[in-house]
Amino acid sequence: MDTNKLKVRNFPSAHEEAVAPKPATPYDGPGSAFRMAFTDNEFLLRDELRPVRLQLELMKPELIQQDQGVASTIVVFGSARFKSREVAEQMMAEAQASGDEGLLARATQMLRMSHYYEEARRFGELVTRESDALGEPVIISTGGGPGIMEAGNRGAFEAGGRSMGMNIYLPFEEAPNPYITPELCFQFHYFAIRKMHFLMRAVALVSFPGGFGTLDELFEALTLTQTRKIRRRPIILFGRAFWERLIDFNVLIEDGLISPGDVELFQYVETAEEAWEAIKLAYRIDDPQFTARQIRQL
Repeated sequence: MDTNKLKVRNFPSAHEEAVAPKPATPYDGPGSAFRMAFTDNEFLLRDELRPVRLQLELMKPELIQQDQGVASTIVVFGSARFKSREVAEQMMAEAQASGDEGLLARATQMLRMSHYYEEARRFGELVTRESDALGEPVIISTGGGPGIMEAGNRGAFEAGGRSMGMNIYLPFEEAPNPYITPELCFQFHYFAIRKMHFLMRAVALVSFPGGFGTLDELFEALTLTQTRKIRRRPIILFGRAFWERLIDFNVLIEDGLISPGDVELFQYVETAEEAWEAIKLAYRIDDPQFTARQIRQL
């Protein structure tokens, strides 16, 4: 430890000054401008400070991920509305007991879609248990909410590993799901910054069926990849039947709105194992030790 007093920090840190005890002054009351700017929430929340808040929201998760040693992630998108199989089965039992046809139809749908929750859960577990297969530490990252997001975090948690959750503040959204590693649970105000963080460390993107939010995240990733604003990485869609019923990409090709090769930016899978194998294959193909002939034989 350097004991030379001439080399110690020249100025006290902002933290030290913010928490230091201070004598009372006539300017401590409401409406005073006396508080230091970085401790003044009223000032920081002014409309004119939006550029500063955008920067803070970009920097906080970035610096924490650096501190936590998070270098690579696999991002899981999907509906917040899906339930686990056990919850869906309970809903079905209650609906059958009630005799309410509307409740029964809803419960039947939830039970059918719980398949995706269970696949996301198994995928999170697979990635967490076998991330060494990629040759580097990789963790699951989700939007931090319920449904598919919960399932991805839950699988990682049940495998004994870490996972990340990037929540967005919404007036109707529940608290973050309980399976996120606390040190990696973030809350965002700006959708744009949140989506940037999804992509910054992603080595693969896995999208389950979902609504407007899922489609927004998926198509932003596809657009940025198509326009080469970001590097190419596996973009995996779970459930071909769902996606082909929702979007007819051939219409876009036939009308000249996308190139035929653009549909190769993504691939369909049906199981957690298929998704994980596709990601491992992408890593192997990217290995310079593989020749073109070896890749074709995979």
